[in-house]
Amino acid sequence: MESIYYVLCWHCHRRCKHCYDERFRPYVRDELESVVSEAADSAPAIIGNLPASMQYLDRNTPDPDSPGGYRQRTGRIIISGGDVLTEPVRERVLYPALEAIRDKYRDQGGVKVIVQTTGDLLTEQILDELLSRDVWSVSAAGIDDYHVGMQGEKKYELAERLKKMFEAAGMISVADHDERRDLDQGGPPVYSLFGATDDAWIGKIWPRGRAWRNNLSKATMQDNFCNAWSGGLGFLEHGYSGSEVSIDPDGNVYPCCLKTARPLGNLTEEPLLDILDSLAGHPVFEAINAGKPERMGLNMAQSVPRFLDACHTTTPDGSRYSNICIGCDSFFRDHLGPVLADLHRQRLKRRVNLIPARQTS
Repeated sequence: MESIYYVLCWHCHRRCKHCYDERFRPYVRDELESVVSEAADSAPAIIGNLPASMQYLDRNTPDPDSPGGYRQRTGRIIISGGDVLTEPVRERVLYPALEAIRDKYRDQGGVKVIVQTTGDLLTEQILDELLSRDVWSVSAAGIDDYHVGMQGEKKYELAERLKKMFEAAGMISVADHDERRDLDQGGPPVYSLFGATDDAWIGKIWPRGRAWRNNLSKATMQDNFCNAWSGGLGFLEHGYSGSEVSIDPDGNVYPCCLKTARPLGNLTEEPLLDILDSLAGHPVFEAINAGKPERMGLNMAQSVPRFLDACHTTTPDGSRYSNICIGCDSFFRDHLGPVLADLHRQRLKRRVNLIPARQTS
């Protein structure tokens, strides 16, 4: 699999207005203990149910001398939040998770682990602790005017401080290289600095979370998030480039970072590849895999025009709004509960049948 986006914990030290999930926010006292405990308790099973290998075939690089006809590359696991550098998430959840991931893939070709953070909590000591746990990349994603407290000159000051810290630790910038994928062929760890922009995260922002509640999404029917990276495109083809899924702290897994209205399964209960393989060939999920969610209901007497009709809604401020994600949400809520439950039962039955019968004397 090329990429797994693992939301480790909901806790964040900010409550930004453009965030795609309401659950990313500050927690205190009992609430904080609850979300941290959920993340810490779920992580061992989630990591245990990730693919045994994170190697994949890059369809962009044909290689007749390689098995499968394409160059084999090392996939990545993006560890994100919230902000995983907050206390007590860092010590109780992040570091044990990084160690478990390192141990799981050490003899299986490795994995590129990326820790994503807003950046302002990073110190030299924390960076050393991340690198000592084989983190391949650190991405600071709060260099903008939209993350709380980063407005104006503050974002530039943060970027300069982080750049000096990263380079002092021997890291190199992703931005300095034309071919990002060649960076996985050994060499020093890398860093990246980025943030929200008017034409990317904001103008076309996903119709989700506080961004939706604050009427920030300007996406239209022409903005098919499914047919793009971090959408559902290619999610079933886990042996090849383009494959990515998203995982929540409780183990729920989704075909996209936007998250469908229902999860596909749960990694505290069953292996990721078992879930994905059970969906392969099913017309609903093949439509998502092709980046064409409007075709999800064709085998269920749900025409494309009917799907598109369900893509229209109103924003919290009463404005008209239309986007493919709205239709997908409606279809998942109205039609896929029984389908997903039945697929789960079938997977459970197959696993039970694989258990050897107890011999009696």
